[in-house]
Amino acid sequence: MGKLINDITINAPIDKIWNVLTDLELLDKTDPTVKKATLISENKTGIEAKRKVLMQDGKNWFDKKITVFKPNEELVYQLTDCSFPINGLKHTYSFQKIGNQTKVQQVMEYTVKFGLLGLLMDKMMIGKQFNSGLNKFLNGLKTYAEK
Repeated sequence: MGKLINDITINAPIDKIWNVLTDLELLDKTDPTVKKATLISENKTGIEAKRKVLMQDGKNWFDKKITVFKPNEELVYQLTDCSFPINGLKHTYSFQKIGNQTKVQQVMEYTVKFGLLGLLMDKMMIGKQFNSGLNKFLNGLKTYAEK
């Protein structure tokens, strides 16, 4: 299983960042690698709320749902389906108030497809690509939340 840990300090209160992260249709506004995020569940937010995400390349996509929803404390998105060589993926967000700023930590845990070949692909490129994409997302979140 791969695990990536990233964090960023944002000049905004926790509740504002929480509201951005839990609005399932806002991902394309905060993540420059995303073309469109669409709600695919009846509930707009909270446990079991789901979205479909189309990537900028127009080919790749993924579906995610919220599995943990503890306002301003912990948020977990679980992958339910995707076009990537991934069997499972989970993003866990936690928040820490630092003065007037908020430190957001994202822990991504994932499992690749294709056995040993997948593990080799992960070591050579998948992990690096995921980490690069996560940093683009976190910087986009910072920019959006600080507006």
